[in-house]
Amino acid sequence: MQGQIIKISSNRHVVFSEGKNYNTIPKGKFRKEKIIPKVGDYVSFDDKKLVIEEILQRKNTFDRPFVSNIDQTFIITSLINPSFSLGLLDRFITLMQLHNVEIVICLTKIDLIDSKEYEKIMFYYNNIGYKVITNLDLDKIKDLIKDKTNVFIGQTGAGKSTLLNKLNPNWNLKTGEVSLALGRGRHTTRNVELYPFLGGKVLDTPGFSALDFTKYKKEDIKNAFKEFSNYRCPFKDCSHTKEKECLVKKAVDDGEILLSRYNSYLKFYEEAV
Repeated sequence: MQGQIIKISSNRHVVFSEGKNYNTIPKGKFRKEKIIPKVGDYVSFDDKKLVIEEILQRKNTFDRPFVSNIDQTFIITSLINPSFSLGLLDRFITLMQLHNVEIVICLTKIDLIDSKEYEKIMFYYNNIGYKVITNLDLDKIKDLIKDKTNVFIGQTGAGKSTLLNKLNPNWNLKTGEVSLALGRGRHTTRNVELYPFLGGKVLDTPGFSALDFTKYKKEDIKNAFKEFSNYRCPFKDCSHTKEKECLVKKAVDDGEILLSRYNSYLKFYEEAV
């Protein structure tokens, strides 16, 4: 049979398959080959012996948290308290872009501020290919969750727990939590767990803590800013940083690319190797 690991506790790996949970253990060869299963892994397993026989190819993999196969992220972005941060939004977007994760930008606290000044910015992100919604679009969020492995990320206090409580009041999350902590209070460990929900799954995790780009190549960062691909610079290896004839830099000057977005790129590019 095939299924997905939704929880790991010691050597017990809970595999969700066809609506049921199976308490399994990995085959001995994994330890010999130094293969470590992750929450989110799709696996082949023997439902009689309750042994994981093979880890299927991963779509993506993270080390902090120790998870794999994230399909979609909801980046919860507050317009006020905490203050709206384009730099942090771009950092989350770039991280998920590097891992081939679908991105949904979800604005919160729009009723506490005149959001018109943000509409132009959000139109830009939508225009370059990212879904932009608000925390009031509950039906849309529920539709987006279906059939996907999802994670909700964002600043502390941005409204993740409040939103998740609206989606499923049974979770009864404490607002202001750093992580999801689905009905169990604050995390005391670095454990992660997937919860089947609305035909998809929601990842419960202490959060994505590796937000620097020091392990990535500069070319990877350049490719993660997908709107840059609309401009064919005279030099094929143009870094879009110092080149005089760079069309990306011209697009920034002409207002076609957000200056804040370009500044984020320069910062992340400098961090990369």
